[in-house]
Amino acid sequence: MEKYLITSREFYTDTPAIFRNIVHEQFTQHEPTYALYRDKSNPNYDVQAAHFVEVCNQFGTIKSFIHRDVKLAKSLEATGVHLTSTQFDEIQKAKELGLEVIISTHTHNEVLKAKELGADAVTYSPIFASPGKGEPKGIDDLKELLQKHEVKVFALGGIVEEEQIKAIEETKAYGFASIRYFY
Repeated sequence: MEKYLITSREFYTDTPAIFRNIVHEQFTQHEPTYALYRDKSNPNYDVQAAHFVEVCNQFGTIKSFIHRDVKLAKSLEATGVHLTSTQFDEIQKAKELGLEVIISTHTHNEVLKAKELGADAVTYSPIFASPGKGEPKGIDDLKELLQKHEVKVFALGGIVEEEQIKAIEETKAYGFASIRYFY
């Protein structure tokens, strides 16, 4: 099962040298196969994103994704872009630029739409209770989704313990994504 590490300013800071060290430590400890730079409030987002892609490249096995910004992902030569659930119209543009696309989804219909528009994978959330993310969907809903649609799904939301990861693994999801598990 694939691991998708998502950064957060809360855990990773916006000071470049400290950020690089923390990211490097977390990559070494957790060995994710995918990683997303996500910081909605950093005034130096472009600079920090460049540091993030450089650290991913040092590992050689981690696919680097930039949150929301297709042009920035392309200019930094990131592996891809992680789009929000309001950016379905950006999938084709990102694909034309040679980027892999992961998009956030919250309903079965959004997952189907993402697949039809050519997204490489989706995050589907929240699976477990997560602060400010609404009612959790649960493992049974995730299983139902995976039975209906053949798409790479990263389970997301409230994943902080090994038993949750084992439950996700049993669903045959492509992987899991988390902020708090990886910190």
